[in-house]
Formats: sequence, C-alpha cells, structure tokens
Amino acid sequence: MTGNGTGDTDALREEIRRTRVELGETMELLAAKADVKARLRSSAGQAKERMREQAAVTVARVRGQAAQQAGQARSQGHGEALGRSPAPWAAVAAGAVATMIVLLIVRGRRR
Repeated sequence: MTGNGTGDTDALREEIRRTRVELGETMELLAAKADVKARLRSSAGQAKERMREQAAVTVARVRGQAAQQAGQARSQGHGEALGRSPAPWAAVAAGAVATMIVLLIVRGRRR
C-alpha cells in the first residue's frame, strides 16, 4: 500500500471502468437477443436468400433439361414432319414452370 492511497484509488477506478465496459457489452448482447423483430427479419432474409438460390438452381436445371430434350428431338427428327421444331415450346414450358415455382416460393414466404 502506498503512503497516500493513490495506487489503490487508481486500481479501483480502473476496475470500475473495466466492469462498466463488460456490463455495457453484456447489455448489448441481451438487447440483441430480446429484439425479436430484428431477429425475425434476419431469419426471413436468410430464408428468402436460400429460396432465391434454390429457384435459380431449379430454373437452370429445367432449362438444361429442356435444351437437352430439344437437342435429342432434333437429332431424332421429331416435329419435323409437321414442319416445326418442338424446342421453342419446350423452352416456353420450362420457363413457365420455373416462373410458377418462383412465384409460389415468394408468395409462401410472405405469409
């Protein structure tokens, strides 16, 4: 212990400052957990992003399958007897299916 007690006072003040900082951080964490609205918004945003990614993958897969089937149909000569190619119709159908999937996902997320 120092003769005038200044060392103990400074140490005590430093400890109080650290305690206040820790308490402030703890309060911020508790406030964040208690903010249900913000947590729901964050969760909904993450779910929306996952749905968009899944929709993009589905659209790409459907387009790939449509292109593959159109190529097979062309190589086999289907549709040429009528004078038209089925490829545009397959692409339109694939696009319509993909659009419906995306709309259903977005609409389901809004409820």
